[in-house]
Amino acid sequence: MPSRREKIEAMLQAEPHDDFLRYSLAVEYDNEGRWEESLAIFQGLMRQQPPHVPSFFRCAQMLVRLGQIEEARRMLREGIEVARQQQELHAAGEMGELLASLGSFPEG
Repeated sequence: MPSRREKIEAMLQAEPHDDFLRYSLAVEYDNEGRWEESLAIFQGLMRQQPPHVPSFFRCAQMLVRLGQIEEARRMLREGIEVARQQQELHAAGEMGELLASLGSFPEG
């Protein structure tokens, strides 16, 4: 029986530009500890036009877990700005909360 990741990969073959599927694959890679592959997909989603707002938050969460706090802060600041530009105020608020929680978090 195919894994969740394998199912997503199969769907992506038919729909290679589907943002939700690409995001889902990045999440599965993160769950499997395949962080470089996950990061590459998130970065691609963040660079596209318009940028994919949820990718900023999820990627920042992954970076926090990996101890890359300063990079996570940078990503959250950028993500908040992008979310505001796209009128995604709930997402901007969630990223703001995570950013505030990192205020006293030491670089690891």
